Amino acid sequence: MLTKRIIPCLDIKDGRTVKGVNFVDLRDAGDPVELATQYALEQADELVFLDISATEQKRKTLADLVLRVAAAIDIPFTVGGGISSIADVEVLLKNGADKVSINSAAVKNPDLINELALQFGSQCVVVAIDAKQIENQWKVHLVGGKVPTELDLFEWAKEVESRGAGEILFTSMNHDGTKQGFANHALAQLSETINIPIIASGGAGNVSHFIDTFKEGKADAALAASVFHFGEISIPELKNELKQQQIAVRIETL
Repeated sequence: MLTKRIIPCLDIKDGRTVKGVNFVDLRDAGDPVELATQYALEQADELVFLDISATEQKRKTLADLVLRVAAAIDIPFTVGGGISSIADVEVLLKNGADKVSINSAAVKNPDLINELALQFGSQCVVVAIDAKQIENQWKVHLVGGKVPTELDLFEWAKEVESRGAGEILFTSMNHDGTKQGFANHALAQLSETINIPIIASGGAGNVSHFIDTFKEGKADAALAASVFHFGEISIPELKNELKQQQIAVRIETL
């Protein structure tokens, strides 16, 4: 049985880790290198690093920070934010990223998914989808949730898979930062729609939310930020609780 993954997320703005609610009202959450080091020691399965205000002008800063984080950890590391070309990906992989996450660029230029999968392998390509439920329809949003589109979450996920993405990171904008639980109905529908792994994001508030997203949402991994950053949930305790619920997780004896 494949183990379920626990993935802390570092949302980066101007070199610092930040966290908000429903994609707004950001507050400082600490130094990204220190947090990454802590999560690797706590046996997080992977780390996701998203430059939420990335621009081409900040590419060098992002690459330098990726290098510092990669040097501090020994777990798989996904980087996203402002990636729009093979050249962008080459820089990040050279600096220590294992995978890249693309979002707005994939919607604007879907062929980019094919190009990256062909160049670097599907296992390297994560497509992040930020979606909001509006009148019972899940609509994809771009640019950190600021720009709505007419794209349907499930149709877009199918296209993403067909183009060679290895994984989908689905964030429910309705649930983000609310600590009321993940969007398990949408996640379960996604798992029936596509065959590639799905990372659940948005809404983690307590241990039971992780249990529910693995059991009800059929998620392959669960991503969270503030509950880890501010010490509300410890990853070792979370994994022990998941194991007691007969959910397969990786626990290394030290």
